[in-house]
Amino acid sequence: IMYLIDTHAHIYNEYYSNIDEVIDKAESKGVKKIICIGTDLKTSRESIETASKYSNVFCTVGVHPHDAKDTPKSYLKELEDLASYEKVVAIGEMGLDFYYKHSNKKIQIKVFTDQLELSNNLNLPSVIHMREAFDDTIKCIKKTELQKGVIHCFTGNSYEAKQLLNLNLFLSFTGIVTFSKELADTVKTIPIDRLMIETDSPYLAPNPNRGKKNQPFFLPIIAQKIADIKDLSYDDICEYTSSNAINFFDLNE
Repeated sequence: IMYLIDTHAHIYNEYYSNIDEVIDKAESKGVKKIICIGTDLKTSRESIETASKYSNVFCTVGVHPHDAKDTPKSYLKELEDLASYEKVVAIGEMGLDFYYKHSNKKIQIKVFTDQLELSNNLNLPSVIHMREAFDDTIKCIKKTELQKGVIHCFTGNSYEAKQLLNLNLFLSFTGIVTFSKELADTVKTIPIDRLMIETDSPYLAPNPNRGKKNQPFFLPIIAQKIADIKDLSYDDICEYTSSNAINFFDLNE
C-alpha cells in the first residue's frame, strides 16, 4: 500500500469553499482515502452526503461531547438510521471533554455510553474524543465492553497509551506530533500495528503550517514525522497506517 489514509477530517462546506479541490490536493500528495467525521446529527448527514459524492471519501455519524447537551430525544434512533448508509464506517466522533465542559459531565457520560453501546450493537467501531477525561473514558469503555475503538488525536503519555492499548484500542495521531516533544516520546512506544494517522482538519495543522487552516493534503508531513520518530521509512508508515485503517474501518478496496 503506497498511499495514506486521513482517518479523521471534518471536510464540511462551512470550513472549505471547494471540497473538490480539498480532495484533489490530498490525492496529489498520495492521500487516497479520507474519512469525514460527523460531530452532531447535522454534520453526520453532511458527512454522508460528501461520502456519497466522492468514491474515496468514507464517513462516520455521531455526537461529539460538546454537542451532547443538544441531542434530541430521538438522536440514537436517528444515528442508527444514518449508520445504515453503506459508506458509514464508524460511530463517532463521541467521547468526553472535561477541558471545555460545553456539556455537563453527566450528560456527556450518558451520550458517550449510549453511542458505545450503539457501535457494539451495529458492529461498527467507535471514534473517541478524550480530553482531560482519561479515567472516565476508560470506565465507560470497560462498562460497555467496547469491541472496537480508536482514540482520535491521542495526546497522552506512554502510561495512558499502554492502558488504552490493553483495552484493544487503536491510537491515532495528528499534527501535534510535529511540535510536541512529549507526544513524540509517546509515539516511540506505540506498536506500529495499533497506530493510525489523521489531520483533524480544519484544526491542528502540523509544523510548518501551524496556525493555518489544516487540510488532508498536510497528512504526509505527519507520516514523515512518525517515520522519523520510529526510525522507519515513509513507505513503511504508508503501509502500516493504511493497512491498519483499512482493517479497522473495513474500507472496501
